[in-house]
Amino acid sequence: MQENAIVTKVWNFATILRDDGVTYTDYVAQISYLLFLKMEDEKEEVGETSQIPSKFRWQRLNALDGEELLEAYNNALNALSKQGGVMGLIYNGAQNKIKEPNKLKKLFTLIDSETWMGLNVDVKGAIYEGLLAKNATETKAGAGQYFTPRVLIDSIVRLMRPQIGMSVCDPACGTGGFLLSAFEYMKKQKPNKDELEKLKTQSLVGKDVTQLVASLCAMNMYLHGIYKPDIEIGDSLAKRGEKRFDMVLTNPPFGKKSATKVLSSDGKVKNQKEEYSRDDFFASTSNKQINFLQHIMSILNIGGKAAVVLPDNVLFEGGAGEKVRKKLLNDFSLHTILRLPTGIFYAQGVKANVVFFDKVKTSDKDAKVWVYDLRTNINLSLVTNTLSSEHLRDFEECFCAGDFKKRKESERFKSFSISEILERDKSNLDIFWLKDENLQDLEMLESPQILCEQIRQNLELALSEIEGIL
Repeated sequence: MQENAIVTKVWNFATILRDDGVTYTDYVAQISYLLFLKMEDEKEEVGETSQIPSKFRWQRLNALDGEELLEAYNNALNALSKQGGVMGLIYNGAQNKIKEPNKLKKLFTLIDSETWMGLNVDVKGAIYEGLLAKNATETKAGAGQYFTPRVLIDSIVRLMRPQIGMSVCDPACGTGGFLLSAFEYMKKQKPNKDELEKLKTQSLVGKDVTQLVASLCAMNMYLHGIYKPDIEIGDSLAKRGEKRFDMVLTNPPFGKKSATKVLSSDGKVKNQKEEYSRDDFFASTSNKQINFLQHIMSILNIGGKAAVVLPDNVLFEGGAGEKVRKKLLNDFSLHTILRLPTGIFYAQGVKANVVFFDKVKTSDKDAKVWVYDLRTNINLSLVTNTLSSEHLRDFEECFCAGDFKKRKESERFKSFSISEILERDKSNLDIFWLKDENLQDLEMLESPQILCEQIRQNLELALSEIEGIL
């Protein structure tokens, strides 16, 4: 069966479960739990050792029905969540969200109808990523915030050129898109047996604060042939990173660290602003993206490279934002900014950029930051005009990966000296020069929903600044 047909087959059952209050994210989680059970059972059939205890294996559970199946499956999830290794990661905090025995049995039957281990690794990975992509449409559940368009990820990885032997980290890994793209890129370099083993077990490191998302990431990597993924559940910003990496590729979550409720001396409940206090951070702020940028700057090896998706406010915000930008301009090599078009993320109205920099202090007084504007007069959406590799082709050619000296300015690609940027108000990196034709055509204006979302984001930013002053 074609991979699209399998995705459709597996996904169609989700519409039935939604009536029972099972979200798309919960559904994909249940699929993950069952897929792992089924594939481990298939390993047994070909003489390999399964990691699943005998009483929780697929054949035993699949032979049950009704309340007996429901109870046995609940017990299995509870037991497996306490295991170690990749199994414990996939089943971490696992709970059965499907309460009707007949629907649970249908899901077992659905998974049982396919021999998953017999499928090509690329096909299995594509099927699962198809489910994750569909899951990202569940915007009310916030699933879209964990999903970066694969075409953008692959473009970034091609430009960053991770090499066999390099360590690659995503400190906000979501469902593993950047790590898997880097894995596929390095695998094409035909590593020998030892290099491939290191690539699968040591070279790729991810971390995510959301328990379920980290589990989905582990399952995604497992289906791509990485059977011992180095994925950790936790807040990357909570403490100083112990490891250093050659490359960081990431799209950190947008937003700010929420305030906590405290009881003041006069008996009133007040919001206490929370900031990350780390000795390797040179600016204190509740803005998550600015903190992630500081974290990435800290965990890079000397000479290491980073590509980070960041919202516009990181490029122009004052206070901590200005301090971090000046540090980036003075002590690192910030060489490229890609202004992304709106309409490519599932969160409405997000204006973001890809910031490329190296942990190398440049002594070149004429050092430049190159900015590519892929936003002005480009109208994309998730339905009618999605981001494609063709949209990114010119940027990739202009980027001149491997030899920046060959770069040339064009209509959308301009260079600005570091000294010039440092003299700008707040060292503002939100640089644009093209005339926005949409402003001349009322019919081309963004929808009221997107405009309202942009206003909300600006108001939140303003309130954050006021809180900082208070």
